[in-house]
Amino acid sequence: MTVQGSEKTSRRGRRSTTMGAMPLTDMPWWRWRSNVRSALHMLSDPAFQRDCWLAGQDGYGDVTDAVYRLVEDTWLDNWSADKYVGTIFRDAQEAALVDAAVLRVLRIMHEVGADAPVSTYMGHPGWPEAVHAAREAHVHLAAADGEDPDVPPHSLQALARLTQTA
Repeated sequence: MTVQGSEKTSRRGRRSTTMGAMPLTDMPWWRWRSNVRSALHMLSDPAFQRDCWLAGQDGYGDVTDAVYRLVEDTWLDNWSADKYVGTIFRDAQEAALVDAAVLRVLRIMHEVGADAPVSTYMGHPGWPEAVHAAREAHVHLAAADGEDPDVPPHSLQALARLTQTA
C-alpha cells in the first residue's frame, strides 16, 4: 500500500447536519455534481485504478477518497439520489444509476474497511459489479453534460480548479 501523506484529498472534517436548512451557498449543485462525477469516473475505470491508485501515483487520492467524494456532501450514504432530481441529477434515471453505484461501492467499503488498500477493494468479489455500476452512471452523466466519458479522470487539483467558486 502506498501512503500519499501530504497530498490534498477531498475529505473534509465536517459535514452539513441538515439538508433542508442548508444555505444555498453551502455548496452549489454543480460542485456536488462535479464531485460525484469525478468519483464515479475513478471508480468506473479499471485502467485508471491500476495505473494511478495501485501504482501510487500522486494527485488522485485513493479509493476511499473517491467514495467520500461520492457520498460526503450529498449524503448519498444516507438517502436516495432521488432527493436531488432537479438539482444535482437531471432525472430519475440518473438518480437510479447513481444509487446503484453507491450501494455497490458502499457494500464493499463496509466489508473491507474504509481505509483498506485499493488492492483489497479490487480483489473483492463484488468489485467488478461495482465498477460496472459506476461506469453506467459515469457514462450517462457525462453524456448528459456533453462530455466524453472515456477521457482520463481529472486529478484532484484539476477538480478543485473546476469547482472553485468565484
